[in-house]
Amino acid sequence: MDRDSNKTPAASKWRPRSPVLVWGGGAIGGCVAAFLARAGIPVKMVDVVAEHVHASRTSGLRIDGPVAQFVQVVPASTPADLEGIYDCILLAVKAQHTEAAVAQLTPHLSPDGVVVSLQNGLNEECIAAGVGAHRTISGFVNFAADYLEPGHISYGNRGAIKLGEYTLGRTQRVENLAALLRAFDPDTSAEADVARYKWGKLAYGSLLFATALANETMSETLSDAQHQPLFTALAREVIGVATLAGVSPIGFDGFEPRAFAADAPASESERSLSLMADHYRHSTKQRSGVWRDLAVRKRKTEIDVQIGEIVRVAQARGAEAPITEVLIRLIHDIEDGHRPIDRANLVEFAQIVRELNA
Repeated sequence: MDRDSNKTPAASKWRPRSPVLVWGGGAIGGCVAAFLARAGIPVKMVDVVAEHVHASRTSGLRIDGPVAQFVQVVPASTPADLEGIYDCILLAVKAQHTEAAVAQLTPHLSPDGVVVSLQNGLNEECIAAGVGAHRTISGFVNFAADYLEPGHISYGNRGAIKLGEYTLGRTQRVENLAALLRAFDPDTSAEADVARYKWGKLAYGSLLFATALANETMSETLSDAQHQPLFTALAREVIGVATLAGVSPIGFDGFEPRAFAADAPASESERSLSLMADHYRHSTKQRSGVWRDLAVRKRKTEIDVQIGEIVRVAQARGAEAPITEVLIRLIHDIEDGHRPIDRANLVEFAQIVRELNA
């Protein structure tokens, strides 16, 4: 869909009039919903796990970790039980569930309401196809949290949060939404082009997917000198695909895209990887959500809809992303039970990359 179509004339005066609806109460959505409710902002949470819904609206949603520790009752329901129309829906489901969630939430979105993507990956096109580009807000999140069990989420550390119009431009309604989310994180900001952050996160995220190939912590793996040439090659490829797509990624939380440019010295990428490692070293979330999906929850990851988008964008422009394709294959092998999570996977990955670059 054309990102510049169907602009909303009233966007400059827009602000939500109804309770904020958080669709998806896991690590991201659950944290945000609990903080908004604690701040006295009318909020309702939707989740498919009935036990999580029951705990949240009765005994309360427990948030713990170094950032905050509290229990907050959050009104909640399953999608089937939801009633009402809402002006602001914060979408926080896994990327692979976006299409189904949009189909379910659309009847509950007001005519001038918005869906805000608080997700990893490039999901805005799917959202816009369902609700219209003029009702789609692009979001970028990088805080660390884990859904541990129904009614319990660990909030590991703060991270960047950016919001912007899918149709591009920094409007008053985006400013209003950023102000709303400052009840969760006071550094939330409105941006003219969130795609630059989203592509930065794709490169960043590809590295986190790679750390999930081993059982060591993210900080241990990212700072390991043996692995850093592999991580540099992977990030460099993703940054190259972003350039093909006409996007100049922006860095955050230690990740600096310029450090992974083709002509950047190894010392710069090593420094960026070390800063990323330090960002997680002080967090209670020591391993990625990808690792948790593979090792703990034994379920499929977001690799196809999130990292797979890098390959699809490259191919659409007559290029390839062979290193990213290898990462996807290795994650699939673990998902399918064909290989264990082990440091040897990174050693094998590095050898394949050396052969590709020979």
